[in-house]
Amino acid sequence: MYRTHTCGSLGKENIGATVSLAGWVNRRRDHGGLVFIDLRDKEGIVQAVFNPEISPAALKIAEQLRSEYVLTLTGEVAKRPAGTENLKLPTGEIEVIVKEAEILNTANTPPFYINEEVEVDENVRLKYRYLDLRRPRMKENLQLRHRVTRFMHDFLDARGFTEVETPTFIKSTPEGARDYLVPSRIHPGYFYALPQSPQQLKQLLMVGGLEKYYQMARCYRDEDLRADRQPEHTQLDMEMSFVTQEDVLQLLEELYTSLAEAVKPDKKVITPFPRLTYADVMLRYASDKPDLRYGLEIADITNIAEKTEFEVFKNAIAGGGVVRVLAAPGCGEYTRHQLDELNQLAQSAGAKGLLTISLGSPGSKLSELTQDMIKSVAAKYLSLEQVKAIAEACGASTGDLLLIIAGEPDKICPALDALRREIARRFELADPDVLHFAFIVDFPLIVRNQETGGWEAANNPFTHPRDEDIPLLDTDPEKVIGKNYDLICNGLELGSGSIRIHRSDLQKKILKVLGYEDERINRLFGHMLEAFDFGAPPHGGFGAGIDRTVMVLSGEQNIRDVVAFPKNQSAMDMTLGAPSPAAEEQLAELHLRLLDEE
Repeated sequence: MYRTHTCGSLGKENIGATVSLAGWVNRRRDHGGLVFIDLRDKEGIVQAVFNPEISPAALKIAEQLRSEYVLTLTGEVAKRPAGTENLKLPTGEIEVIVKEAEILNTANTPPFYINEEVEVDENVRLKYRYLDLRRPRMKENLQLRHRVTRFMHDFLDARGFTEVETPTFIKSTPEGARDYLVPSRIHPGYFYALPQSPQQLKQLLMVGGLEKYYQMARCYRDEDLRADRQPEHTQLDMEMSFVTQEDVLQLLEELYTSLAEAVKPDKKVITPFPRLTYADVMLRYASDKPDLRYGLEIADITNIAEKTEFEVFKNAIAGGGVVRVLAAPGCGEYTRHQLDELNQLAQSAGAKGLLTISLGSPGSKLSELTQDMIKSVAAKYLSLEQVKAIAEACGASTGDLLLIIAGEPDKICPALDALRREIARRFELADPDVLHFAFIVDFPLIVRNQETGGWEAANNPFTHPRDEDIPLLDTDPEKVIGKNYDLICNGLELGSGSIRIHRSDLQKKILKVLGYEDERINRLFGHMLEAFDFGAPPHGGFGAGIDRTVMVLSGEQNIRDVVAFPKNQSAMDMTLGAPSPAAEEQLAELHLRLLDEE
């Protein structure tokens, strides 16, 4: 038997007991005859003492030990001598006096410290991920992830949901991102696609009468990576029959409220979850996933800007653009260097430029603002009353800095969002102990593709339009609002869902609006249309990202820190070295040949 107890389970109640432990050497200290080892396993750390008067043989073993050696030992639990307790450890009041020990495996010197939280190059961490997982932070994140998924299983099981596993090899159909394709050996020239989500399959389960389905689904999307995105992710996927949008939102609010209370009771959850429209959040926050833990709301000042003499404003408005402003509190005395940093941030996010207006030093009322207090390259083109009106529109005070961007809404929103997040970061406005969830609703169903000029689904082609908007499909598709919704929290989109189309005539109509010809409709979606004609019930559902949920609950800023073996920023698996070239015989079996690139 390697062990009778885990290291972290021992306490004062075990004093006098003989125990066997196994784990890794976290730290070794030689105190002139006595050797102290901090032994670490999954449950925690305990101090073991090697005393030559107790066991000379065990001491000889201790003299060979180094960090990360794998060790098993047997000894007696004793109270630590007065004054040597370590109250930072749950086991800090006791130690194990070692009688026997055996080295189970030696270890090379690790490429980074395991027993200290120090900054390590991410690619090094990912190459040696199995070592990184030994560190407390990563171990805690994976344990939190386990608790999250375990809670979700129990929550949905108690409410009558059935877990169903859907296939990984499916048909390639348009769902918003590039598919990962898998060539078929048995059917040369044909390909499977890895699912971006089980969207069509869960709808077919509703046609099959299951009524309440869920699974922890693996989803694959060939997209450019960022801090909250991986090429493969896990999604809590669920679908329900005979539900309205409000039924789904109420279930999600109950799930996430009770989940946070169960796994992160120290976090404050803002309830009830607000329901905000897409148009509202894009205007007020320039993002469809705003962090609501702080204000910093954006105001549209196009009506003020068009009356100024500032040509930048006039040209932008004449071209169909808008002018919007954000107040940076207390930043009115920013230096030229600090202003340049904000301008570079705005331009890197897509804005042509950033106009700043300093409202001077704090201490006076906005009504007492004078022209001399205003500092801006556009000051001579704006009247004092116009500056006051702009300041009032965004709730600014003297001492603040106005950040103004002009242009087309879809091009300036990313810059305004980036500025809002940066100001919040600089002043630490986001409370890390608060979870501010919200639902974003009333998204456009159909949008214009700026490159092709054609219509495309804003989310996916299976979303049901608002009933009152269905006639607009024939006259003005861009005004149609969908019955879809997102769940956001602390600046992240945790997932999305919708009420689905369940009638073949409406589904075909929307596909036609999106530019699909009959032949393509039948080839890509014929199975869905046929299923709907066999009595499909009204249904809707949701897909919630497990990785992002754990990110929010753990406070991590990067999705790679809550995934056991993630891909790096370049979609490379640094541990296994994937992707890697295929052998010639493998390609031949699949009837594939690589093109030579010049």
